[in-house]
Amino acid sequence: MRTSSTRLIAVALALGLGAAVSANAATEKVLYSFKGGSDGAGPQAALIDVNGTFYGTTAIGGGTGCGGSGCGTVFSLTRKGKETVVYSFQGGSDGAGPIAALIDVNGTFYGTTANGGGMGFGTVFSVTPAGKETVVYSFQGGSDGVNPFAHLTKVGDKFYGTTWSGGNYGSGTVYSLTPSGTETVLHSFGGYDEPGAYPSAGLIKFGSLLYGTTVDSVYFVTPSGVFNVVHTFAGGSSDGSYVYAGLTDVGSTLYGTTWEGGGTGCGGYGCGTVFWVTAAGGEGVLHSFSGGVGDGASPYAGVTKVDGTLYGTTWGGGVHNGGTMFEIDPANGEEKILHSFGGGIDGAGPYAGLIGVDGTLYGTTEVGGASTNCGSGCGTVFSVTP
Repeated sequence: MRTSSTRLIAVALALGLGAAVSANAATEKVLYSFKGGSDGAGPQAALIDVNGTFYGTTAIGGGTGCGGSGCGTVFSLTRKGKETVVYSFQGGSDGAGPIAALIDVNGTFYGTTANGGGMGFGTVFSVTPAGKETVVYSFQGGSDGVNPFAHLTKVGDKFYGTTWSGGNYGSGTVYSLTPSGTETVLHSFGGYDEPGAYPSAGLIKFGSLLYGTTVDSVYFVTPSGVFNVVHTFAGGSSDGSYVYAGLTDVGSTLYGTTWEGGGTGCGGYGCGTVFWVTAAGGEGVLHSFSGGVGDGASPYAGVTKVDGTLYGTTWGGGVHNGGTMFEIDPANGEEKILHSFGGGIDGAGPYAGLIGVDGTLYGTTEVGGASTNCGSGCGTVFSVTP
């Protein structure tokens, strides 16, 4: 498996139906370049929009803890580019390394940290816009799960999420959590007769079920813990492999991305795919990335639906090999590259997905930007209008 050492360090841790169109069709604008230090750096999560203000997380920065790199932040950003650090993690019981998007629940934000907490195995936390942080749950590092990389999903009066590892077999969990901090493991991955392990993505409510992904499968789980694998990826040229992103609901079909597979490019591993899957388990590849200057490669994030079109990012590929932003028609797989990241002021290495607000798409890059404090840049928040 090819994966990004940048991300692992930060958290301590079928052929396509459509041809890519390489010409850029949109103009990217950097709204904010992170400066590192107390400001935060290395955003890996998607933004959320709350009443015209964006909120997000940075994986590092915010102070001098966590070996000097900082333990991460929660930040706000206005549409005009004014950034405020809402909370800086200290790396102890309060958590460290937030790499997932926040969710807004009645004006309070909830999220996860991959590390930190009482035992160092990650937390679920809440934070107010005024910066008051509360740890809702600290993972203990055993059967309850280890390293929650994913965002939370709220259904009814409970939160639902996943952990990358831990559980009964050490291969991750699906859990529920009450706002008062009572955690219940709904499923432990890694049983001897079960495909699927190491979920890094959050869950999506689809009908009455919660759907998610592991590195090699799509599954569903009920709020009471009934679990079933919907599709197992075969890898190779006809299918994708290594799924790190969650799913997006388009009508009666779910769409997602794979980091590898879909061809023989990118060193023989394949450059990744956009795939579809039905509730009944039917699956197909909508687009296979080819890498190079004409297409993206290695999508870490999932796709976002805006007015019937899917939008997403790739971590690599593009004209400068700094990643791309793309759009794709779910009806026929026709893909178009909207922007190739250059690795300079415009940013590079977008891990996160996009959000659409009033006809404009917003996202983050982990590196690049105007600041030189982080060597290759401390990351950006950007906008693109298709």
